[in-house]
Amino acid sequence: MSVKYRHPRAALTVDCVVFGVDEEDLKVLLVERGLPPFQGSWALPGGFVHLDETLEAAAARELAEETGIKAPALEQLHTFGGLDRDPRERVVTVAYFTLVKLSDHRVRAATDARDARWFPIRAPPDLAFDHAEILAFALERLRTRARTRPLGFELLPPKFTLSQLQRVYEKVLDRPLDRRNFRKKLHALELVKPLAEMEQGVPRRPARLFRFDANRYRSLEREGFELQL
Repeated sequence: MSVKYRHPRAALTVDCVVFGVDEEDLKVLLVERGLPPFQGSWALPGGFVHLDETLEAAAARELAEETGIKAPALEQLHTFGGLDRDPRERVVTVAYFTLVKLSDHRVRAATDARDARWFPIRAPPDLAFDHAEILAFALERLRTRARTRPLGFELLPPKFTLSQLQRVYEKVLDRPLDRRNFRKKLHALELVKPLAEMEQGVPRRPARLFRFDANRYRSLEREGFELQL
């Protein structure tokens, strides 16, 4: 049985904010639009939701189609529904975000994206639509998350130094952290376990290696905590 709606409906899109961490900085994945509106401008990966797919499936599809990236987990961020956010028609978008390790993901532009590239979060280009607002919202959420949930499990090798873990937090929070205070709080959480191994092949005194306690990590993710960095 078909139903005809008496009232006009807004179009629905999804947009993906993908943050990445490498040795240099915290970065965001952007695409260069190949079609109007804002042709040639940089934007977040995203597009219109098909009638036969969920929001989560649409976000994963658009991200894969436009950048070649299949993110392990996309978390719903917020709904943006400004009246003039899209010049084509009334469009509401549901934004998703995630944090990935850059070296694990090869970027490849496709479909209506002319290019796809990582940009330092400190110096993104001018963005199409209201994507600067979405990016700012996602960055604040990521930094709040860093203080209330553990980071690093997907971003570090299985064995890592505490200095490496601290650098991940410093990149996300965009500020230096006190080494002694960071380690004191980390040990209080019982999140990492020391190994009977040291760094190899470094031009300085080798540091002890650690690993995440996977069970403790998952418990903290569920329960939340306050790191107060």
